[in-house]
Amino acid sequence: MPNMLNIAESTIRHAGAELFRPRVRKFSTLFLLIIVLSAAATERRTAFGQVGGHKLFGDLRVDESKVSEAMPLSYDVLLYSMAGNMLQRISIPNRGRYQFLGLADGQYDVVVEVENKVVARVRVLVSSPFRTDFRQDIELEWRRPGDNFKKTSAVSADEFYKRTSANEKLFRDGLREKEDRKYDQAANDLRRVIANDSYDFQAWAELANVHFLQRDFDEAENEYLHAIDARPGFFLALFNLGRLEIVVKKYDVATEALLKAVRSRPESPDANYFLGDAYLRMKKGSLAVGYLNEALRLDPDGMAEVHLQLATLYRAAALKDKAAAEYEEFLKKRPDYRDRKKLEQFIAESKKQRASG
Repeated sequence: MPNMLNIAESTIRHAGAELFRPRVRKFSTLFLLIIVLSAAATERRTAFGQVGGHKLFGDLRVDESKVSEAMPLSYDVLLYSMAGNMLQRISIPNRGRYQFLGLADGQYDVVVEVENKVVARVRVLVSSPFRTDFRQDIELEWRRPGDNFKKTSAVSADEFYKRTSANEKLFRDGLREKEDRKYDQAANDLRRVIANDSYDFQAWAELANVHFLQRDFDEAENEYLHAIDARPGFFLALFNLGRLEIVVKKYDVATEALLKAVRSRPESPDANYFLGDAYLRMKKGSLAVGYLNEALRLDPDGMAEVHLQLATLYRAAALKDKAAAEYEEFLKKRPDYRDRKKLEQFIAESKKQRASG
């Protein structure tokens, strides 16, 4: 086992491969360093008002290039509640992907272990007014004892907000009450947090989420803006504000918020998707196409339905060949689509017309 450990810990807001448990080789004289903790939250489109049932996932990448000794064949990734209870545990290889399903709103610790020794710990806040996928990647490096630790990447700006113990309790109570659909109680506790500390951008955003769920859109809009004022570039506030503005059909405001969200997290397929969707609703298809295609590039399977939107756009522009190509790509990903025959008929007619023309 490693006999030295230097860990750079950060608490970060938000935040695949087939998993298996291979045997672990014995090794020594090495230790792990966290060099990057990258976070990205991706919102999944679901029915309005669903809370909980979230997924937390991420890639574990370990740089083994600086050592020649045998490395472990697997790493244990564990999920802990803030009370210290171990909730889920999986084992993955280097460059594998972990995922924890069915999570309620709340704060969690993601812990990486090697041979039952903790080598990394990251705190993640899982919270959204919609059923959501949260991504938290962890990058580590094996190094020899005596090497100096160097951080090679900046930590996400959406870091965990440090509160007083009293405010932390109120904040947790508010998240729990929101999960239990006790929205009035949740809003009351979150207001108390903000009354004690008006710079708590996460509390502002969570209060906005509560009002979003209650369909009190004016209050939610105002509170998202407070969150953004307190932390400019705060991705989740920008993203949820953009979604809210789409709901209330203020598409110009939605695009403004979602453009900032995309700049904050260009790797978010959902931010790109909703920005494209907002442009579509504004009848600006030429602007929408780029963002919709980027959403597809970032999440080819999860965003499969975007092919249908692009096909509809191309059909409206009399670009049948492009529409047919989008339908073909969609059917590759969704072979059991209920209207498959209709799409296949359009594809066949397009090919026939192209051949005869």
